[in-house]
Amino acid sequence: QVQLVESGGGLVQSGGSLRLSCVASGRIFSINARGWYRQAPGKQRELVAAISASGGTYYQESVKGRFTISRDNTKTTVYLQMNSLNPEDTAVYYCAAGRGPVLAGSTYDYWGQGTQVTVSS
Repeated sequence: QVQLVESGGGLVQSGGSLRLSCVASGRIFSINARGWYRQAPGKQRELVAAISASGGTYYQESVKGRFTISRDNTKTTVYLQMNSLNPEDTAVYYCAAGRGPVLAGSTYDYWGQGTQVTVSS
């Protein structure tokens, strides 16, 4: 089992920045994919960014150049640095982890509790 705990959400003005953190514990050696999803009211959950065990990254088109996913050297903590935030980024952000490829929705077996990000205009 793997446990994920997120932190770092909050309220920010348009154009501002936030950094989300996701700390993993448990059998993290089995994990390949670490991702950040978000779900806005009335919308489906969507993959925003992901990083593989080898360091490869993926970004949704709408966040390219604004968001950066990274991790610490122990691969325990994954970060999502979010810059130039706009109201369309408002959502609950979830970190997720799994053994499979980063882009396969079925990969993500483990989920954090979610953290609210609200961007005011």
